Amino acid sequence: MHTVYLSLGTNLGDKTQNLVSAITEIERRIGPVRAQSAFLTTEPWGFESENTFLNAAVRVETALSPFDLLNKTQQIERDMGRTQKSVDGKYHDRIIDIDILLYDDLHINTPKLTIPHPLMYERDFVLIPLKEILLQKETIQ
Repeated sequence: MHTVYLSLGTNLGDKTQNLVSAITEIERRIGPVRAQSAFLTTEPWGFESENTFLNAAVRVETALSPFDLLNKTQQIERDMGRTQKSVDGKYHDRIIDIDILLYDDLHINTPKLTIPHPLMYERDFVLIPLKEILLQKETIQ
């Protein structure tokens, strides 16, 4: 089994329910959620919006490869109603965003996937929840 850290964000609709639903789907499709941060309200990063974000991070155990994990997280996003991905630094409102932050101690740098996440150190909305779960002992949901 592999240990992965995911960042989740939403700024449309019922944000709390969006995160709860995404975490439920992660547990169902990817593997057991072993730690979860508190939900954090943040301002949009990289674009203008009237909608604040709700963010969280989770630690998950999975048997999936990094690219299978990416496919699963993107499928969860689509199934929850996300129709548009951020491309070339152009961000927009979204019902759910799931980013792979860390996967064991792997370093991957391809056009499709970069691990560790290349911008995570610039984003408090990622670092604050990530730090919270890195410091937690394993939790059971």
